[in-house]
Amino acid sequence: MSELVFLKLGGSLITDKAKPLCARREVIASCAGAIAQALSSGTQLLLGHGSGSFGHPLAARYGTRGGVRSPSEWFGFAAVAHAARLLNVLVIGTLLEQGVPAFPIPASALAIARGGELRSLECRPLHEAWQAGLLPVTYGDVAFDDEWGGTIISTDQLFAFLAPRLRPHRIVLATDTDGVFDADPHRFPGAKRYQQIRAGECLAVLRQIGAASGPDVTGGMADKVRRMCELVRSMPGLRVQILSGHAPHVLAAAIMGRAPEAGTMIVP
Repeated sequence: MSELVFLKLGGSLITDKAKPLCARREVIASCAGAIAQALSSGTQLLLGHGSGSFGHPLAARYGTRGGVRSPSEWFGFAAVAHAARLLNVLVIGTLLEQGVPAFPIPASALAIARGGELRSLECRPLHEAWQAGLLPVTYGDVAFDDEWGGTIISTDQLFAFLAPRLRPHRIVLATDTDGVFDADPHRFPGAKRYQQIRAGECLAVLRQIGAASGPDVTGGMADKVRRMCELVRSMPGLRVQILSGHAPHVLAAAIMGRAPEAGTMIVP
């Protein structure tokens, strides 16, 4: 069986988080080219992407992440789902233009949360997509919640839930920055990049990581690093790499496991 890789295209990468509903179409296109190249090598891929300036501003306005109870909040729940789906349509369409048979699998239709954490997710559609030769594409989305009514489920949460069940060889997180830094490199040009983060030293690193540079209701880089460190500790052999998605040749190489020096590697 070919190696299974989880790839996330971050919301900060494929959208301009400072401008609502603003997709970076040229970035999406270059990432789609990298994905097509990696798939041609025989890599099996699960693609996820963030919602960026599509889902996050609306989610922040309606407080969707913290629970959904009132009619106004349920309206927001539906509006956030719609906005996230608009970005997914752009991503899917761009992949199809590159000859990649991308197939959308929205978490909102398959996931149930409890207290803001993912508790169940139907995995069969993923297996059916792979069996049919399709690329399953999921994304940050709303989900019904047994305690809170509704909430937001990030792509990082989806990956953290699916990894122990699907056992990927690698997780590659493509972002707007070249890895993990001790401060926001967009605001502090002298910020230091971590070439490697040991999972056992995660708490010390989290204290240094800068805040997200745009609206992000799901925790930004800090939550990403925390969840990935937990996965690496619990899954021996798993490699997690966080790197820039702006260099398509490096991104393609990372998907295929051929760019170990790029970005930041999370190791046991």
